[in-house]
Order: sequence, then structure tokens, then C-alpha cells
Amino acid sequence: MSTQSSAAVVPEAPDPAWRRAEADRLLDGARAGYAPTGGFWWLDSRGAPDRGRGRQLWIATRMTHCFALGHLLGRPGDAAMVDHGIASLEGVFHDDEHGGWFARLDDSGPAALPKGAYEHAFVVLAAASATVAGRPGGPDLLAAALQLQLDRFWDEQAGAVVEEWDRGWQQCDPYRGANANMHTVEAYLAAYDATGERAWRDRALRIATRLINGSARRHEWRLPEHYDALWREQLDYNRDRPADPFRPFGATPGHGLEWARLLLHLAAAVAADAQAGPAPDWLVPAAVALFDRAVSDGWDDGHGGGFAYTTDWHGKPVVPQHFHWVVCEGIAAADALYASTGAQRFADASARMWAYARAVYLDPAVPGWQHEVNPDGSPSAVTWTGRPDIYHALQAVLLADLPLAPTLAAGLRAVTGFPAGSQQLGG
Repeated sequence: MSTQSSAAVVPEAPDPAWRRAEADRLLDGARAGYAPTGGFWWLDSRGAPDRGRGRQLWIATRMTHCFALGHLLGRPGDAAMVDHGIASLEGVFHDDEHGGWFARLDDSGPAALPKGAYEHAFVVLAAASATVAGRPGGPDLLAAALQLQLDRFWDEQAGAVVEEWDRGWQQCDPYRGANANMHTVEAYLAAYDATGERAWRDRALRIATRLINGSARRHEWRLPEHYDALWREQLDYNRDRPADPFRPFGATPGHGLEWARLLLHLAAAVAADAQAGPAPDWLVPAAVALFDRAVSDGWDDGHGGGFAYTTDWHGKPVVPQHFHWVVCEGIAAADALYASTGAQRFADASARMWAYARAVYLDPAVPGWQHEVNPDGSPSAVTWTGRPDIYHALQAVLLADLPLAPTLAAGLRAVTGFPAGSQQLGG
């Protein structure tokens, strides 16, 4: 798919009414994940709980965030789901002995003991969204999660976060990862909007500067994902496990798309702050370059669309399966770029991605979106099984109707005017 202007017929993009209806469908289906003993279940290919996977912290936090968005949309009952998520993070997921949160629970208790920056970034996001949505417990959880970021994960010298600790915070893994740092940027921007503390926005900008204005720029906008303790790039990392769900070999086009959107949120956040001065002039051009590189390398014109999961350092696909989350991030990035630049080619790209997504990933009879397919569109489970959660899809259907700043929850509150903490619709 070329993102340059052309005479090719562009599909019609879904209208706001369809997107809102899809948000409702996603949130309604996600209620099946409610786990009475705490958190939310991973959902299988039918949209039913997959209890064999335990209760994952990253799903519990992302679903708490999603239901906070639902509450801000004025949906009856979603506030109770947010409160359940907050109670789970204050209760069964919390490590009362050492601090922080357990990555996974099974029926007998904690089943994964290391403390990862990826999962803990989503604790911040969940708490920030709950705070913006006016839910009880949100501010206290956010304060605790942010203090833990400063105490354990934020590396002031590096301007980024470390990856993982053991349970007792004695040993820090020497691995450093771009994925955890990307979601930390998202979380810190949400924390900035929830607290008004500029330091969180500034930390997000420092992470982006290191990884995007540094590493991605050096590699023609293909971002190295893996680093050692001194932040030296590990370009061959997991070459023998290229389809790893969290640490794959090579470049990940979906992350290039996600980073593109986050850079635009950063630029808008700085621009909206009268005391901050102008946003760094590299942010918007870098977002454009990341988007164009991801589309050039990853978009599968030969099969009518979709993105390869990973590519090598020359842009050749390594794992060719198409994931729904990558198209979701492509849609969100294209919409953000259109809002930022006004260039029609980005609106056209969003419409083409939507046409592929609706044809391949959506089945109105099944909750959620199909997570992974082969290039021909048939179901696949090489890397992912089931339909774990709705985080990427829900954000894709909401972001086009929101400003670039503030971030999602605060933007929804500003646009809908829904009174935070009101019991009128959401309580």
C-alpha cells in the first residue's frame, strides 16, 4: 500500500456512529473476561474465558483501562468493572511483602514472580485512566505505581526504564527492551494528564529521544527492540526464536506504527503547555518516517493487506503472519498523522487499513477481534491464540474522534463532558 496520493479507489472509512457501536460491542464482549477472584481472564477464539492461562497482569490492567474508557463514554455498568480491576490491583495482584505486582496468578496464587517494566507500565495506565474517570482508589493506586516507577524502573542516567527485577528487587535483568519503554511512554503521558506533573511528560520525551531520535533514526526508521545493560543494540537477539510474542527477532512494523502515534501525542502535549516552549522539531517528521517505513516494509499488498509481524534489517518479512493489533496501531497512527499534518494520504491509508480489518478480523457474532491470521486471511496461532483482550481494537475505534492531547481517557472526558465520578450513567 502506497501512502502517497494516487488515483486508486479508496475504501470508505467507517463513520463515527459505526465506531461507537463497535466500541460498545467490544466492551460488551469483554465482560466475559471478568474473573470473580480477581482480574480478567484471557479470552479464547470464541470470546470465552481461557482459564488455563491464569490471570495475567497485563490483561487485568489493560481491561481496567478499557472499562475506564467505557465509563467515560457513559456506559452503564462499566464503572463496576473498573472498580473490580482496581480492587484486584490493590488486592490479589499486589505483592504485599516486597511491593509491586505479580505478573500472573493461577488458582493457588502468584505463578510468575519477576517484576517487569511492561506489566508495571500498564498498572500506571490503568490507575491513570481510573483516576481521570473519577473511580475510587484510582488516585492512591496511581501514586503507588508512580512511586514504584521512580524507585525501581526509571533510570535517570539512561533516560529510560530498566526491564525486569526478581521478586525481591535484588537482581535487575541486564536486558533492556524497547517494547516496555514504548508502553512506559504511553503510561507516563497518561500519568501527566491525570496528575498535571510535567516530569512524567518529560521522562516520556527522554525515552522517545533515546529510542526513536537515536536508534530508529540510525537504522532507517527500523527500531532495534533489544539492548544490553549499557544500551548497546542487540540486532541478532532471538534470531532462533523469531516469533516470540514479546521479544521477537528483527524490526516490528507494528511498534513503528505505535511509536509514530505516541510521538504525535508527545508533540501535542508539549504544544498545549504554554510554559513548555515549542515541541522538539524532530517529533512530527519522525512520526511520518516511522509510519512510512512500517507500511513500506510490512504492508502485504500481495494478499490484499495486513502487516507482517516482523522484518529483518533490510525490510524483508521474517514472521509473515498478520496480527490484528498491528492494523489497529496502523489505523490509529494514520488517523493521528492526518490530524497532525492534514495530508490526505494518511486518511486514505486509514480507510484502506479499516477495509482490511473489517474484512478479516471482525465477526459480529464473536466478541473481540481475531488476533492472528495467515497472509491469506485464514486463522493462525503461530504466536498468539484466542482473543486475549480488546485494548488495541478499542483504542483504534476511539482515537479518530479525539484530540491528540490530552491522551485517551482525559481526551474522552473533555469531549464527552461525562462528569467524572458521576453515578448517573456509569455507577
